[in-house]
Amino acid sequence: MLDATFILYVSDLDRSTRFYAQLLQRSPVPFEPTFVMFFLESGARLGLVARETVEDSPAMTSQGFELDFPVGDNADVDRLHDEWAGLGAVIVRPPHDMPFAYNFLAADPDGHRLRVFCRRVAGS
Repeated sequence: MLDATFILYVSDLDRSTRFYAQLLQRSPVPFEPTFVMFFLESGARLGLVARETVEDSPAMTSQGFELDFPVGDNADVDRLHDEWAGLGAVIVRPPHDMPFAYNFLAADPDGHRLRVFCRRVAGS
């Protein structure tokens, strides 16, 4: 069975490390001067790499990426929205209903999309 680690290439490693440390409420583990890893309670791992140090960066063409954070209920969505806005996250779209979930959309310092959502129960 495969497992996955999510890696984001960032323009300013120190700024992004501070940003995610606040949002995730945990300290990263530095592996190299240009790479840190956050180990999440779910078992997921989020790595940040200084973009200018990636050897094959000219071959990278993708600009789209979204990290999704499922939470227990709508109140958690609202609470994290207020918390993240207070920490300086760019709120792209405030809490709102969509067919699949109640959610809000934020962005990190490099413009990566961050969605916090509470999945809609079928029939509600």
